[in-house]
Amino acid sequence: MIRVSLATLVTIYLLLFLAAVFLFWIVEEWNRRRRERRALQHRLRCVICAFEFEDRTDALLPRCPHCGSLNERFKMEQI
Repeated sequence: MIRVSLATLVTIYLLLFLAAVFLFWIVEEWNRRRRERRALQHRLRCVICAFEFEDRTDALLPRCPHCGSLNERFKMEQI
């Protein structure tokens, strides 16, 4: 039988709990960033009127629904 003091046992349980919480936080942060990247994938901003719109077509130069100008596909950056 292995003898362990109460203080050591509490410390071990506390460290395991904190490691589990940290791991859960890392996984959730990774999932949140992945969802944000996926949401911005089809998002475009018009170079003329700065209107932001979503275009899921395969067109190389999608038209702005607000002013009708053609726009190139640029990756939207996070603020």
